[in-house]
Amino acid sequence: MPATAARSGRHGTTAVLAVAGAIPALLALLAAWRAPRIHVLLDYWHVLARITDDGGNLLFGQVFAYHLDQPFVLPSLLFYADAAWFGGDNRMLTVLSVALVGGIVACLHSMLPKSLPVQGKLALTVGFSWLLFTSHAAEIWLQGTNGISWIPAVFFSSLAVSRAHQGRVWTAAIASALACLSFGAGLPVLFVVAIVFRLRGQRTATLGFAAAGAVVIAGWLLTKPVGQQSLATSAFDPDGRLSVILAALGGLWSGDLAVAAIIAGAITLALLALLSTTLHAQPQASGWIGLGCYSLALAVLIGLGRTSSQVPGGNVGLISRYVVIAALATSALLVLITLYRPQWPLRALVVTVVAVSLATHAIGATKADNARRGYAPLALTAIALRVDAPAVLNQLHIQRDVIPAARALGAYPFDPEFTLGCHGHELGDSLRTADATDLPGPDATGDTHGTVTTGRVTGDALITGWATINATSPDCILLADATGTITGGGITGLPSTAPGLPDGTTWHATARPGNEPLTVYAEKDHHLYRITSGG
Repeated sequence: MPATAARSGRHGTTAVLAVAGAIPALLALLAAWRAPRIHVLLDYWHVLARITDDGGNLLFGQVFAYHLDQPFVLPSLLFYADAAWFGGDNRMLTVLSVALVGGIVACLHSMLPKSLPVQGKLALTVGFSWLLFTSHAAEIWLQGTNGISWIPAVFFSSLAVSRAHQGRVWTAAIASALACLSFGAGLPVLFVVAIVFRLRGQRTATLGFAAAGAVVIAGWLLTKPVGQQSLATSAFDPDGRLSVILAALGGLWSGDLAVAAIIAGAITLALLALLSTTLHAQPQASGWIGLGCYSLALAVLIGLGRTSSQVPGGNVGLISRYVVIAALATSALLVLITLYRPQWPLRALVVTVVAVSLATHAIGATKADNARRGYAPLALTAIALRVDAPAVLNQLHIQRDVIPAARALGAYPFDPEFTLGCHGHELGDSLRTADATDLPGPDATGDTHGTVTTGRVTGDALITGWATINATSPDCILLADATGTITGGGITGLPSTAPGLPDGTTWHATARPGNEPLTVYAEKDHHLYRITSGG
């Protein structure tokens, strides 16, 4: 009976851990599937414009051109495949990003020492899942551009490290090559793999990968565009760059406070260095030391190439997608601690994993909310592209040159499924403007009022305002010309940027150029309201 009870307890622990490990992955998958269909980031449209002609045909040679001064071969092909095969659906890439992060978790699981009990391996894998599918990384699940620009390189780098950890030279080489073709995040991997083979005592592989790494880096430095990218500073600024490096390593421990992330990053780096020098002679630690080195290399690349004060919080290391660096570093740290203390009771390991997982996930709620709020106004991109509003597209940083190719490919919003989402009203339809009710102005009392906050309501302009109808936001916004023809539309329920206005009451809209004057209408429960400027 005691043995039976013990087995039952172990099975129960295993089941609980398995469920716990699946939770963050399912949350990320749900967020990815519920993400908007429209791509709202300039990188997607810029790359798609570069690699296609106006007929939507792939310009294969352009796939090998640098993006943000880095290789971008695989993401470019994925962007084109998304546009050509899936109608430019952002959700295809967000879901793929989730799958690739799951692949990273699998790579880390494959490196766990065979000497660990099954429950110990499962507990650590649960930790990997929570750390990598963290709420901090919300922008990866919201916009596929972020995920596919960043995650494939990290996935193939993790795969290369895990294969090197197993002594597999050729698979490590193939994975390293794919990482280098993905993005700058893959460029350090050849040196990292060389370190892993060195720790394993495989001298020939060490020299081969180190030499290949030197060739790749030299080739990149000789061919990359001159100058800084993405608003990065060109100043020497060693202090600022160090703060970015440490913030990237400790990003899991801060939502928007750089100091907390820097302190956590310094502690993480110190512990990794201490444990790596202590355990370097143990082959089972080689991959984890390599993973720690890879995390540091990524943090250094961010510090050298992306340091800028023109980001929320003033520290690039806090950007949502870069939290993957901290997740890898913390995962390596958890395993190295376990190897350093093999007598560590399973109960202590589970408690530590749970504490770290829940704490970091909760802290990430702030970053996730900031990402959602920041991306919400960019949903106007679909309407701006469809009505071809050049000035608004410039404000949204979307390259207008992509429109012919996107239209030829039938990529959203240039497909039959595009809609204004306004109770059947679409561009070109006629509104029964005589049935519209004038919405009381901003000074009116009650729970139904609103206003246009931009000076003039014209075509090819970003029209903003707010409205509340029966204490709720309108269902949709329409713009119509003097004949009542719908020439544009908008998005509602946006976060408020003005003091005193609750979230959800703000709206943004735009219309095609010409056909002035225009009037703004809000619809709520099939009833039309006319919104005027200043009430």
